[in-house]
Amino acid sequence: MNYFIPTKILFGKGQLGNLHTQKLPGKKALIVISSGQSVRRNGYLARTEKELEKAGAAYAVFDKILPNPVKSHVMEGAAFAKKEGCDFVVGLGGGSSIDSAKAIAVMAANEGDYWDYVSGGTGKGRAVPNDPLPIVAITTTAGTGTEADPWTVTTKEETNEKIGFGYEKTFPVLSVVDPDLMLTVPPHLTAFQGFDALFHSTEGYLAKTANTFSDLYALKAIELVGKSLAAAVKNGSDEKAREGMALANTLSGMVESLSSCTSEHSLEHALSAYHHNLPHGAGLIMISKAYYTHFAETRACDGRMVDMAKALGKADASQAADFVDALSALQKACGVAALKMSDYGIDKADLPKYAKNARETMGGLFGVDPAPLSEADSLAILEESYR
Repeated sequence: MNYFIPTKILFGKGQLGNLHTQKLPGKKALIVISSGQSVRRNGYLARTEKELEKAGAAYAVFDKILPNPVKSHVMEGAAFAKKEGCDFVVGLGGGSSIDSAKAIAVMAANEGDYWDYVSGGTGKGRAVPNDPLPIVAITTTAGTGTEADPWTVTTKEETNEKIGFGYEKTFPVLSVVDPDLMLTVPPHLTAFQGFDALFHSTEGYLAKTANTFSDLYALKAIELVGKSLAAAVKNGSDEKAREGMALANTLSGMVESLSSCTSEHSLEHALSAYHHNLPHGAGLIMISKAYYTHFAETRACDGRMVDMAKALGKADASQAADFVDALSALQKACGVAALKMSDYGIDKADLPKYAKNARETMGGLFGVDPAPLSEADSLAILEESYR
């Protein structure tokens, strides 16, 4: 059993204002943000720039990242970092911006194509020759936990392959988790992101790779989501709820560093690889009830599903199905129980294609499932989830 999370984390209200007091890992930052306006409109970019200036660091801004990041922007961002002479990367925003910052950090220090280093699908799985540029993560959402793990997920547009990548050098060296930056996230995105964090912990708890360290973080994160998510969705200005979700998110990232996702993430990635307008968390919510019902029926992880149900707030849980009930109740409380794949342009006739894509691109996650999940099982889960 190994423990390795080398990231320094500044956690708590107002911590962005302490960035300038830290020893930064370079002299000029590439600040990676999304193509949306929220980090500018809410003043987070200006505040980050001011912190860098106070620390004596220069910066350039790359602002093209999409909600589901694509390889072409990774390559473009890396070329821009080289041109600007940046020697570290700051990911500012949600999971997509920080994930992209990690991938850009790899390619800013290496030649070739990003897919040369990705394993799975058409990736060549080569070792990365040069260390990536150092990464600083400043998260403005409670969703992916990417501030506390090495993982980054990118889609190769030409082949509709959405694949995760990461190794020990893509951990951020420094992360800022300031719940104040999350107060402006709208309710539906708060819910989508919160369930993504939840599933990082539930999957990590059920995965064959689970261990004592990851279990501690997973159960605490699930408990925090159960106590905080509905409140944060109902009232985005609830500072206690936002702090609870921020901590749940970071702990879930640690679960991902120490354990693993399962095939639930592979199945969702296949959906959003083809439908870039589908938020990752929304896709996970859509398939989650059928997914966890399937594993409840296998009887392969009864005790762990009872543990998760209790952590989520169902104190009298005694069987695996109780987790599905607790999950359904939370989705109703957050107003996301009726999400429809069809609203995002997903055609039921294409579900076999997605079941196949999930295995071809991120098949490794199926290997850590608590019980074998066949392609037929995967298709049945997608069909049961389709609305």
